[in-house]
Amino acid sequence: MGKRKVPDLYRAPFPLYSVKVDPGSGLVLVAGGGGASKTGIKNAVHFLELQRVGEHEFSATLLHAHDTETKATMNLALADDVIAAGQDGNCCLMKYKHAQNKTKPATKKDAVNSNQQGAPRRRAGKGEKAAQDNADGGNLKDDTAQIQVKGLSEVQSDLNPQDPLQKVVRFSPDRSLLLTGGTDGHIRVWEFPSLKKKYDFKAHEDEIEDLDMSPGNKLVTVGRDFSCSVWSGDQLAMGLEWHQTRPGVGERTYRYMSCRFGKVEDQKEALRLYTVQIPHKRDRKPPPCFITKWDGKSFLPMLTAPCGSEVISTLAVSDSGTFLGLGTVTGSVAVYIAFSLQKLYYVQESHGIVVTDLAFLPNSPRCRQLRGNHEAALLSVAVDSRCQMHALRNRRSCPVWLLLVCCGLMVVIVILLLQNLFPGLL
Repeated sequence: MGKRKVPDLYRAPFPLYSVKVDPGSGLVLVAGGGGASKTGIKNAVHFLELQRVGEHEFSATLLHAHDTETKATMNLALADDVIAAGQDGNCCLMKYKHAQNKTKPATKKDAVNSNQQGAPRRRAGKGEKAAQDNADGGNLKDDTAQIQVKGLSEVQSDLNPQDPLQKVVRFSPDRSLLLTGGTDGHIRVWEFPSLKKKYDFKAHEDEIEDLDMSPGNKLVTVGRDFSCSVWSGDQLAMGLEWHQTRPGVGERTYRYMSCRFGKVEDQKEALRLYTVQIPHKRDRKPPPCFITKWDGKSFLPMLTAPCGSEVISTLAVSDSGTFLGLGTVTGSVAVYIAFSLQKLYYVQESHGIVVTDLAFLPNSPRCRQLRGNHEAALLSVAVDSRCQMHALRNRRSCPVWLLLVCCGLMVVIVILLLQNLFPGLL
């Protein structure tokens, strides 16, 4: 493994903060922008058509660029054809659909702006000074209208009086609830699609870093206040204490960064929760980050494993629950086996700067067709404006030469055993 080059699947004319995949159509949605600052960097959601080129390569074509005006989209969630987008302190709901294609679609060449420069991640409204040269690229737009986007509604999801920012948004597994968390430490739960507020409670003393909900409607939240909490409705059920699995690790040496529920392959009723812990302070010799696997119903820890000294920035779990995807602040991308928490795939500094979001291709018929002869395919986006595809070839396929070598070795071993047991036989 080690350091290698992953080709860009797509390059946007603005920093990217979120990526999602529509299971039904295979459309890839990437979103971001420069915020409200007048740097010339656009704010938009781009709709990409994903295709496989040959056996192991992929390409993406821009179908539509939806302008979000002065608001950068920092996080996304999908429920069929409805998008929930975090823009500043608000959650904006949009609906999209395919339209008739009247003109020539945008090409892959149109979708690439070779002058894009990386920029540090900022909150919406701060802008990206380092990408000033992209003013021309920010005009990239597809007039074919293959995708139509309609605004539905908007709710205020963060009430921080100084700098409101929605940090995370999720739909519940049954699509009946919309959940948001932001810098004010509150979790807000909305009935979907009516957006009637169901819960609004202070979950953490600091910013919300992540949240996820199980099929049984157990809510898990992660805050910058060192805590990871399990909620039943708006009532605290329990707090997780991962450090007890690592003797010698201080209670406030690490903080939680991410949480995700995942299925267990071949176990229909089983459920797992995965959390990532990162060092609270950085030393000259960086300590490792950790992944912890929990029973998704009892919330008892099952396994904790180190996952390198690069600080983890984002976590994803495949539909089947077989793989975990990790992105780092230094731009690296890794895939781990969920069962053993062993590293299967790693590209050092695949992106030039912090990886902001990851998404596995879903296990839908269309996405399985796109995936081809790969066990999994992971999309990554970063502040460097790049979207990349990390494809894992099928481990279950055994090369013919390896079978021949194994057969030859078995024949030699049998001959040696026969000579030893019956010296005069051969």
